[in-house]
Amino acid sequence: MKSFILISITAASLAIGHAQARDSYDHIRFGVDVPYEPMEYRTPEGELTGFDIDLGNALCEQMEVTCEWVEQQWDGIIPGLLARNYDAIMSSMTINEERRAQVLFTDSYLTVPSAWFGPVDMALEDVNEANIDGLILGVQRGTLQDNYATDLYGDIAIIRRYASVDDMLLDMEAERVDIVFVNYPVGKTTLLDSERSEYRVIGDMINEPYKYFGDGLAIALRPRDEALAERFNKAIAAVKEDGTYDRIHERYFGED
Repeated sequence: MKSFILISITAASLAIGHAQARDSYDHIRFGVDVPYEPMEYRTPEGELTGFDIDLGNALCEQMEVTCEWVEQQWDGIIPGLLARNYDAIMSSMTINEERRAQVLFTDSYLTVPSAWFGPVDMALEDVNEANIDGLILGVQRGTLQDNYATDLYGDIAIIRRYASVDDMLLDMEAERVDIVFVNYPVGKTTLLDSERSEYRVIGDMINEPYKYFGDGLAIALRPRDEALAERFNKAIAAVKEDGTYDRIHERYFGED
């Protein structure tokens, strides 16, 4: 009995110590889905870069901790966090109620609309139930864009889901998908501003309804890491105040 009590107390002490360690990170591992230009991608030299990467590194510097980036496909990114494969997700994740049921979010650090992209010579001027019957719509699997397109158009169009944005764009180049739905900065960088200049935005920017598009992008943490979330929130406020955030934002999005 004494041995059992001693083992139980020791296990409890270790658990408490582990919980306390969550409040005092000196090294943070970020889960990130790559490539997703301009948010997170690799240069031709293989260097990991992008808005999320630079901002995450700046936040770690502000918090006086070191950073590590762990690549993870999007459809497994929340399970990977909960399985402790990394400590936080910083990968253009939108705050919404469905995700709030699984993770703890920091304050938002960016708000971006989504948009439909297609060939410049396509007659389609807007995306709605009346004009996309039978079209093939491309989305990244498990994203808010996937949920939006599936719920609104899944009964009248063909939804083709991809593990990565690169795979989806390759299929559009090969004319295996008619239009794609992605975050506007991603579509702008990978389609409008690249050698794929034969593409355009179809219709208006989309950031409603709230059910899908939520409260902007934020860092996701395990639910009990409230102290770490507060540290991130203070760091986000600090880099916005000292001009670091604006410099990173301009680097990837321009002055607009």
